[in-house]
Amino acid sequence: MLNVKDVLYQFSCSCVLQKDPSLCTYNGRGVTDLYHLTQKAPQFMQGAELADKVVGKAAAALIIKGGIISVYADVISTPALAMLRKAGIETEYAQEVPFIANRTRTGMCPLETLCEGEDAPELLYPIIGEFVQKMSEETEKQ
Repeated sequence: MLNVKDVLYQFSCSCVLQKDPSLCTYNGRGVTDLYHLTQKAPQFMQGAELADKVVGKAAAALIIKGGIISVYADVISTPALAMLRKAGIETEYAQEVPFIANRTRTGMCPLETLCEGEDAPELLYPIIGEFVQKMSEETEKQ
């Protein structure tokens, strides 16, 4: 697992996914890269290792849905860690926090809020998809 963690820090990516022999780096905002991978490259996720800067509940749901087998996170929320452990995914992290904060650090991340109260990845998936779509539309307008 050290390889993906090293790459995460060396190249200042948002996340790194490795499935031998391939290693891919991503720089998308929030869970967008993981969500798009579940849509466009689910076979690459299956059995892969992931290193990510921030793993909240939505990211945990995508990790489980994608079949990733091990995760390293700089920061992980307590609900995300519980979901990953329940799914039997090997998880290492630098810091555990009660929730993922929003970008201004004035409250909970909007996606973490939307996922609150639900623990089933299959039920969280459409919620995440709607959020990613809305973010894409807002970005296009700017």
